Amino acid sequence: MYRSFILFSLASLGGVSMAQAQSLVSGFMAGKGHGSVVVSSTVERYSSVYLAPAKIDKVPIFNEVRITSINLYANYGITDKLDAVVSLPYIESKGSADERVLQDQNYTNRRAGLQDVTVLLKAKLLSRELGTNVLDILGVVGGSVPVSDYQSKTGLGYIIAIGNHSKKANVSGVAHLKTVSGVFFTGQAGYSVRDNSAPNAFVAETKVGYAGPKLYVDALASIQHSDKSGTDILQPGFTGFFPATRVNYVRLGVSAFRPLAKGFGLSLGATTYVSGRNVGKSTGLSGGVAYNF
Repeated sequence: MYRSFILFSLASLGGVSMAQAQSLVSGFMAGKGHGSVVVSSTVERYSSVYLAPAKIDKVPIFNEVRITSINLYANYGITDKLDAVVSLPYIESKGSADERVLQDQNYTNRRAGLQDVTVLLKAKLLSRELGTNVLDILGVVGGSVPVSDYQSKTGLGYIIAIGNHSKKANVSGVAHLKTVSGVFFTGQAGYSVRDNSAPNAFVAETKVGYAGPKLYVDALASIQHSDKSGTDILQPGFTGFFPATRVNYVRLGVSAFRPLAKGFGLSLGATTYVSGRNVGKSTGLSGGVAYNF
């Protein structure tokens, strides 16, 4: 049985978007008593920003932003049809603002800390054979809460905040088609409800890949579209409170996993934003170590 791994990274503009390079939900079930523990690290940077109505080529105040994150991820099969997932990232966000600007405005070029812990339950609701292929329908519920007192307040200095300090409740549905060759197709869509003035959002992802005994690879496209209740950075209605901004994006990514001896394996990934709204045009690289049991 193939046991899935997850590698995730984070990119932010003022804490309004903390986006995963890989979603925390795969179409594979761990199996009763089985699971994975993954420690991964991601480095991302952006010097241009998708604003409304157009992209600009320099990050306001900070010129360029570099984000380094370390994430702990674990999943466990409670039964063959029910998995639990937990994820917790530590994030460092650094800007490149001029020292005189920092002193004049009382800003800082660095913010860091533990961000939000996420807990999910994933259930296999239906499984059907389609010739030699298998189609699984899954349901996912979960949420996340901040675990530290990281700041996300009003002011341009919070462009490099590590999150929007909001609680989130999420629900999604997943369709996962497995072929006898190991090729798979996964599609998922859901809705995220948020507090702290952060607008709710529709999220979706499609993925195609290969899952074999000695190699896992995938390519994905994911989107987020926030409710229109949010504001746009530096546009009418914007008060300087970044969590309240609308965050839309289209992101592309690839990842690979190679099992090693005794349940251990190595993962690599890359992701980039190809369009968006109120989000940095970030490109990132990730690497991690996984233990499957």
